[in-house]
Amino acid sequence: MKAVSLYHPYGWKAKIGLILPSTNTINEPEFWRMAPPGVTIHVSRVLLLGKATEDSYFKMASAIDRAAEELATAEVDIVAYGCTSGSIICPMPQLLKQMSDQTKTPAVVTAAAVVAALRALGVQRVALGTPYMDFVNQAEIKFLEAYGFEVTAMHGLQLGETQEERRGIGKVPPEAVFRLARLIDRPEAQAIFLSCTNLATIEVIAEIERELGKPVVTSNQACLWACLRMLGIRTPIAGYGQLHEHCLEPITETAFAANPPVRLRA
Repeated sequence: MKAVSLYHPYGWKAKIGLILPSTNTINEPEFWRMAPPGVTIHVSRVLLLGKATEDSYFKMASAIDRAAEELATAEVDIVAYGCTSGSIICPMPQLLKQMSDQTKTPAVVTAAAVVAALRALGVQRVALGTPYMDFVNQAEIKFLEAYGFEVTAMHGLQLGETQEERRGIGKVPPEAVFRLARLIDRPEAQAIFLSCTNLATIEVIAEIERELGKPVVTSNQACLWACLRMLGIRTPIAGYGQLHEHCLEPITETAFAANPPVRLRA
């Protein structure tokens, strides 16, 4: 065993642990499609039930310790919480601590990854598109503003009144996401941010960038990017936007820690 202690047949660059809402069917396959050779994805889930409410996010977060403990046994190199709205509504420092305490590795949450991605692209003004209900949309705007970004326009698809609608986010076609990006774009917006890890985006990122002439950041694209850069992996990845092709410098948690996160409630 000593001779092969560093050997991993597939995750020889890195093994990423990913904690997902139980209804999420998009994040994992998008991570796998974008991941460079030598990087593997290992998933655990936290139960998400019912309509979108503050309590539903906090109940989901309470299961992160168990999910991270499971991923620790897979010897992952980093752990990520794949829920944008959940990492905005619930206190970010607590989520990070829950994961890193269990895995003894670096940790990232999707909302923090988006902040780091926008900063790496030099963006200050952003157009926001989401599948969320209004209370989540407003929390997201406040979150982005707290980190120094101006939201130039926002449109939410209002999905989440029932659990079936929440699952339906994963069925929104990429063509609709393309039209959503055009709907929210404004001349003053320096980038488009398409929020939600259960929203399929990677098929249209490059096409939106070509059409609108500005970078696109999406939740899954940004979260995988942050994991790779926090691990010091500089591999450029073609086809999924300027972020993965050009922003290759390593980052640390200080990349998104300059401002306090907004908490929806105490």
